[in-house]
Amino acid sequence: MVVVQAILPIFGLIMLGYVLGWRQWLTGEAATGLANVTFKLFMPAILFTGLAKAELSQGLSPMLLLAYFGPVLAVLVLVSLVAHLRLGRASPLGLSAAYSNNVLVGIPLVTTLLGSHALVYVFAILVFHSLILFSAQSFYAALGSGERVNLVSLLRSLANPLVVGLLLGASLNLSGLTLPEPLWRMAGWLANAALPCALIVLGVSLSRYRLRPSRTAILLTAVKLGLFPWLVWWFSGWLPGLGEEARNVLLLLAACPSGVNVLAFVRHADDTRPVSSTVFLSTVLAAGTLPLWMLLAGG
Repeated sequence: MVVVQAILPIFGLIMLGYVLGWRQWLTGEAATGLANVTFKLFMPAILFTGLAKAELSQGLSPMLLLAYFGPVLAVLVLVSLVAHLRLGRASPLGLSAAYSNNVLVGIPLVTTLLGSHALVYVFAILVFHSLILFSAQSFYAALGSGERVNLVSLLRSLANPLVVGLLLGASLNLSGLTLPEPLWRMAGWLANAALPCALIVLGVSLSRYRLRPSRTAILLTAVKLGLFPWLVWWFSGWLPGLGEEARNVLLLLAACPSGVNVLAFVRHADDTRPVSSTVFLSTVLAAGTLPLWMLLAGG
């Protein structure tokens, strides 16, 4: 019951954003402005303040990274291989089954259920999440299409405000320096606006897509919300040195729905529907599967 009560406000804000977008109470220009300020200011602020004060020794564990990215790459490779054999070309279907919405859903989820101190594990994953998965997908898409990999474009796509916020927070933490109290207070105010705005933005973005679940979308959603979290939970239990809290964080991140950023890797028109439907369907169903995973994990 505690898990359900914690998740309800998160998906309630997503639904609020969906209604705002569906009813066009938040117009396209206004929605774009809200998304820009959220991802270029509010979200970097929460990443900066969280990482600047985090106990980095807890999060920067090779076993923590292996426990998450081992299953991530396994799902990415397996689904991409099956899709490639069926379609005869490269596609982002594997990425949609492996890429979790760890920023928009993962951060508020971990904060609500486990406390802000557990975010150190989230930050450790976020440092490498887009870097590893987007790089792997870009190389696969280029090689599968016979194109050359553009490393400059790849690095430019990874140099976003979220990464900058993480790097600045880590640098301040490792330097041992502190900011003046007025600056900390201002950064804290910006960080407080991040989670509600991010969830509303996610809901608005979902309102642009129709839920047309094909067989492919249903299978991808089953892998994303079922197989992937199970692999992370099993693998993290098999590896030494990971505490219960760290495993719960990894499970929550793996059980998050597919991230909307996967749509940026759609190159073929036939992939638009299954990818967008997977993002939509996994977000809707995650409201029910996330409590089940936490209950099974004893959370």
